[in-house]
Amino acid sequence: MAKKLTVAVLGPGGTGGLLAALLSRAGHRVICLAGTDTARALRTTGIRVRSAQFGDFTAPVEADTRLREPVDACLVTVKHTALDAALTRVPATVLGDALLVPFLNGVEHPALLRAHHRPELVAPAVIRVESTRLAPGVIEHGTPFTEIDLSGDQVPRPRLDALAETLTAAGPNARVTADESATLWAKMSFLAPFALLTTRYAVPIGEARTRHRAELTALVAETAAVSRACGGPADPVQALARYDSFPPLTKSSMQRDAEAGRPMELDAIGGALLRAADRYDIAVPVTAGLVRELGEQEAARGH
Repeated sequence: MAKKLTVAVLGPGGTGGLLAALLSRAGHRVICLAGTDTARALRTTGIRVRSAQFGDFTAPVEADTRLREPVDACLVTVKHTALDAALTRVPATVLGDALLVPFLNGVEHPALLRAHHRPELVAPAVIRVESTRLAPGVIEHGTPFTEIDLSGDQVPRPRLDALAETLTAAGPNARVTADESATLWAKMSFLAPFALLTTRYAVPIGEARTRHRAELTALVAETAAVSRACGGPADPVQALARYDSFPPLTKSSMQRDAEAGRPMELDAIGGALLRAADRYDIAVPVTAGLVRELGEQEAARGH
């Protein structure tokens, strides 16, 4: 019988709430870490999930405003814009030997987390899913898939394998990948053009890929060049084909944040891409222009 784990989930929103509920339903002890009101709601009602893939169910979880005991793993599922504040909820002295598993956009957060926790215990992950928090403890999972790539160049492979097996048994399809940088850049090279273009023009992907086709093509080419230099995948033709296959009304999470007046992950995505391009002396004029314009838009909103 597989070992039952104690797992902390830092930020039980759309992604974190779904994973917390699935792990709890599979029999693991789950401690959600959030603000006072959210923690109270989760302790009272648990997490309710509506999902075509996993069914509709309610799972009980523990909840607190900070981690007070060692755990086997801590899943970090906050937005990059909230990461610094969220880390105060998981003191390094309490984490102990826990794997710290960030599910964040971008490529620079592992270095920040390795300054907070032991480097050999930081295991960056990428998740492919669309899951939304409708209210504290209420999760709507929209995609017919939930796929996780788990990495960590310095993490002992048996620990990665064990966590991947635990996640897969709970529902998501999780696998261990051999190259952390390639794993992170695989998502970055897909996410950056999609997020930057849809947010800049406030249109879903269907309109972005038609009215702004030339810019999208240039963005994909620039991002692929940077990804290649960083050891990631670089297939512009495949990237464009993926965008063309998306339902036309699909929006990026950055665009949804902008529409809701929330801080955007502009620096974590666009800023990180520009910094990587600068390191390798790669010209990315279209990307730089969009990042500048989005920065001006965000400044005008007061963020």
